[in-house]
Amino acid sequence: MRLAGKTAIILGAGQSPGSGTGNGRATALRFCQEGARVMAVDHRRDSAEETAALARAAGGDCVAYEADVRREASLAECVAAAMARWGRIDILHYNVGVSLGGGDAVIDGITEDAFDLISAVNLRGCIMACKHVLPIMRAQKSGVILTISSVAAFENYPYVAYKATKAALVAFTKQVAIQNAADGVRANTILPGLMDTPMAVDTRARASNRPRDEIAAERAARVPLRGQQGSAWDVANAALFLASDEAQFITGVELPVDGGALVR
Repeated sequence: MRLAGKTAIILGAGQSPGSGTGNGRATALRFCQEGARVMAVDHRRDSAEETAALARAAGGDCVAYEADVRREASLAECVAAAMARWGRIDILHYNVGVSLGGGDAVIDGITEDAFDLISAVNLRGCIMACKHVLPIMRAQKSGVILTISSVAAFENYPYVAYKATKAALVAFTKQVAIQNAADGVRANTILPGLMDTPMAVDTRARASNRPRDEIAAERAARVPLRGQQGSAWDVANAALFLASDEAQFITGVELPVDGGALVR
């Protein structure tokens, strides 16, 4: 019960269509298992409801909420709803991201519309969510902000908008960490590597019109640790640690969850 008594907003707690469990859903379930009260937020209400139902079936305290991270007003309403429900916000977890599904491409093929969409979802939404949560956490003199970047921020990665926004997210999280440290607010980012999730594998399979198993096998072969992709639960467990008081002296770091990819 490492999060007992704490409240958490998880943005991106639904998941993309496909097999298995996504990072956001796994984190919502893990946080509930550890005693947190969770608002599972997604732009698709039905997906958020699925996450909340799974959490409640396992004895967790979880409510679904629909919000569009491309709209600041929607994020402000989400934060206000959490405050109305609980009177405090201990954890903000920004798990929203898009790449190929938003039209990402190599430099010669990227369009303005695709870049603007991916930037709004991956970066601007996080900034606006923090804008509305930070005053609450400062007043509490405590709080944790977690962001999901990617090893793509540091490795050779071909798709322009995802690379740029995930690298910017690392810098922004560090800025939040140092500028709010005196008020007891911690901010850290997680860098997932090659994960076996619906967004990472199924989206690529659809985009390339290739079998899912073929995509998954190619990705697994690139992972140094055991030649296996990670799972959403690896990301969820990292988030749990960083959100808990066990990490009370850790802020401004990026934690790779990548099976050794960045070492290589």
